[in-house]
Amino acid sequence: MAELFTGIRGFKQSGFRNLLSGFVVSLIALPLALGLAIASGVPPMSGIIAVVTGGIVASILGGSNVTISGPGNGLVVVVLTSVVALGDGNLVVGYSYTLAAIVCSGALINLLGFLRLGNLADFFPSATIQGMLSAIGLIIIAKQIHVMFGESGVEAANNLMLLAETPKSILAVISSERIPWVAIIGSVSLAVMAFYSKIRNRVFQAIPAPFWIVVITIGFYYYFEWISADQFPIASQFLIQIPSNLKESFVLADFAKWNEIKFLVAVVSITLIATIESLLSIKAVDKLDVYQRRSNVNKDLKALGLATVLSGLVGGLPVVAVIARSSVNVNQGATSRWANFFHAIFVLLFVLLFTNMLTKIPLSALAGILVFTGYKLASPAKFRQMYQFGKDQFLIFLVTLIATLVFGLINGIGVGIAITFLVQFYLMEDRVEFLRTFTRPNTLLYEEEDGSLHLSVKGHSSFINYLKLKNKLDSIPANKSLILDFSLTTFVDNSVMEHIHYYKEDFKKKNSTLEVIGLDIHDSTSAHPFAARRLMRLTSFMKKGGVLTARQQRLKEFARDIDWEFKTNSIIDLPKLEAFPFFRRKTIDHAYNVFKGEHNGTQFKLMDVEFFEGELIVKEVHKHTVLILSSSIAIPRFRLDKERIFDRIAGMAGFEDIEIEGHIDFSRRFKLKGKNVKKIKAFFNNDLIVFFESHPYYHLESDGKNILILKGNRIASISEVKALAMYGKELVEKLK
Repeated sequence: MAELFTGIRGFKQSGFRNLLSGFVVSLIALPLALGLAIASGVPPMSGIIAVVTGGIVASILGGSNVTISGPGNGLVVVVLTSVVALGDGNLVVGYSYTLAAIVCSGALINLLGFLRLGNLADFFPSATIQGMLSAIGLIIIAKQIHVMFGESGVEAANNLMLLAETPKSILAVISSERIPWVAIIGSVSLAVMAFYSKIRNRVFQAIPAPFWIVVITIGFYYYFEWISADQFPIASQFLIQIPSNLKESFVLADFAKWNEIKFLVAVVSITLIATIESLLSIKAVDKLDVYQRRSNVNKDLKALGLATVLSGLVGGLPVVAVIARSSVNVNQGATSRWANFFHAIFVLLFVLLFTNMLTKIPLSALAGILVFTGYKLASPAKFRQMYQFGKDQFLIFLVTLIATLVFGLINGIGVGIAITFLVQFYLMEDRVEFLRTFTRPNTLLYEEEDGSLHLSVKGHSSFINYLKLKNKLDSIPANKSLILDFSLTTFVDNSVMEHIHYYKEDFKKKNSTLEVIGLDIHDSTSAHPFAARRLMRLTSFMKKGGVLTARQQRLKEFARDIDWEFKTNSIIDLPKLEAFPFFRRKTIDHAYNVFKGEHNGTQFKLMDVEFFEGELIVKEVHKHTVLILSSSIAIPRFRLDKERIFDRIAGMAGFEDIEIEGHIDFSRRFKLKGKNVKKIKAFFNNDLIVFFESHPYYHLESDGKNILILKGNRIASISEVKALAMYGKELVEKLK
């Protein structure tokens, strides 16, 4: 893939491609900007101002590569609420006050960028964010569906009741004595949006669905103007109103209510939703970028904040990063921020050159676009997906959605976070540990002897402390292997599981590997890979169903490949293990993920073992992967391990360490112990010594009948399990 350049050099390299992409995106952005502004209760030109300001400022100062900026779907509800609240029902007055709130919000977003708080969205639970977005979708539908049918002035106590008024608007259209042209155009607009992707025609697909609606509605007007003898059947109050003098579109912000509580609520609401929508969109678009680049989210926040300030000062909506227009941008082959710049310029040119045509577009046509947009946010598929995540996540999603519909966005998010706390508190067996989550560090990153990195997570891992884990994951350099170990956790929530899934993709992009271990004895709230996991009681674990972790699935495949038996079930009776000195002062709790096989007359048993040392408050839980070889060959009792500096000092002091004559390097590198020195020296022949010297270090113990082999102080990764099995097979060959 060719190297990409930035700035003027980048423009020379792929300027035409970005110009074309910007033009296509502008065809979508123009009608959508007009519709979002009208739905927000502000003049149509407010959306255009946000597109132009956002596209130019973000393309020059932003940190994204192919992200498009402009007015966002999620802010429709919060801006409309602010206009109504600050104007005490008067939309014209509330508009000026809301512009002041937008300016203050932009300043706050800019400050978040300077404070490097681009990770803010990661704090919010995934199910809460999805519930909020679906609620926004339903609110957009509730407010726009009546406009789509040509019914104005429909009111209700809350958004749920407003949605319930839809049948009345439909009946009013059906019972109308005249041809309901407004409703027909609105319905056609919705149909074009819904069936656009299903029409497989190159010419039709060359023009985006929203712009087809513009073409159809303007064509409808000129049919009556040029061809039909009848008058245009839609009254002016049902058409877009744009001042003939564009200077009148610029409205100055009014800060007179800056010290009122409802003004502060408006600022916080706009800031919160704009930040979350932007950060989620930026991350999603980064995954679409064919060049696998990562955006500088803090730089983007600075640019979006500044664009929002400038937009609000002259009468525009808040500026955010938008996912739908950005995905079109990527699909059109955009390579840089020039596409964002061009899309803003094209929208500006359309407005300057074709203002008169735009005023012929019925409001119901734009409402149809917005109703479909709302449906995409709150589709039945979204509800099914959340249910698949688990009943706990579906409950959080549903409560957040209903609370947002009834009490508003800020209160809805607050209720969503509160219900997430309660659900996780209920799922936890150790609730004291859950409460300690806020104060205790729970991650430890270190490098192992083979150069791979190991990141251990302990206790409760959820959205509450995810940023600690994220900082560690972000610090992993390219071309490095990381083992992410959850074996010491008691709970891992849905948000963490979802983030880890996407981190695996990020690691692949930078030629690194991320392997997750330690979740095999955690219960999953559903079969979905993003479902929350909690540590099971032993009795529950022994009855575990067919939901296997990714590690267990791969272990099962490995067992099939080498023709071994594999069971995930737990076993408690382990007399062979208890006979080894390694476990002498330890209490074995249970073993699981047990392999059983045979090679050259030797029985193999490979398994994950959980044991603990100490009792009560000093009790410390450990988990190892071990291999036991049971052979009919006479084996002396011995213990073999890597010799460390303290062992050498102890050897100098006269402590037992068997030296093998003629093998100085082996004696220097390995610590060999046992009572029957003569038998041990006879057993460790040249071939066996060369085998140990030419393989990675393992801890070996013999009880006279069986050999215990293990490595490290944790559960083994898939590659390590395979290596351990192969090591055992080769050792048996040498023993024979």
